Amino acid sequence: MRPKAQRQPRARGVLRLSARPGARIGRLHQSGSLKALFPASRHDTLNAVFLNTSGGVTGGDRFHVEAEAEAGASLMLTSQAAERFYRAQPDETGAMDIALTVGAGARLDWLPQETILFDGARVRRSFRVDLAEDARFLAVEPLVSGRLAMGEFVHSGFQSDIWRVYRAGKLTFADNFRLIGDIDAQLAQPGVAAGNRAMAALLFAAPGAETLLPALRDLLGPLGGASCVAKDLLFARILAEDGYELRRRLIPAITRLSGQDIPKTWTL
Repeated sequence: MRPKAQRQPRARGVLRLSARPGARIGRLHQSGSLKALFPASRHDTLNAVFLNTSGGVTGGDRFHVEAEAEAGASLMLTSQAAERFYRAQPDETGAMDIALTVGAGARLDWLPQETILFDGARVRRSFRVDLAEDARFLAVEPLVSGRLAMGEFVHSGFQSDIWRVYRAGKLTFADNFRLIGDIDAQLAQPGVAAGNRAMAALLFAAPGAETLLPALRDLLGPLGGASCVAKDLLFARILAEDGYELRRRLIPAITRLSGQDIPKTWTL
């Protein structure tokens, strides 16, 4: 009988934080491979940069992030660098669970840099967002299938993103996104991505958000689409040839919707 393959050590990480008015840290807990840094800000927004010290995500890894902008506070979250989803064992899937809460009169911007998907990666992510009635929330999730300049391809993989957004306790947005199997072949199909290997989802919830829809469509260009999918809520997807072109299109849209400068980590 062939011996079973020995399972490798898996990464675990938990990050919980909250922001209070005046760019102050409310609570902070970090353990395992998830850490947070807080660069100085000239504005009334708490800037938090999270990093995964394990170097990436593979099958069997488990990460959990909870972030809250308390009533009247402003919080901007971004990543130190691009996240990497690496090859997993056939029977293992990595998991990332993100829970975001935005209180009354508060705002939260979730702006991680792109996720790079490597051949054989298997990762499931879930996002739950709870908004007060007058809260403002901006989120972007960029995804790149391999690095074009490195000649990388993703012929086998699994990527699942599940979004649920609640305003005042009522479900206002739900989105399930999944790629499975030969991902590059799927993205090559005209009705999917027409050969573009970089993409991003963008969500903006704020009172009067619909007034920004024409400007957002102009900024996204011909490879982007945006709609007002619910009261005070915009959703968009954008395609690009590679990660560089994706950033070039995304940054003006993020700046327009957030009303603030792009996080410095995006320009380093």
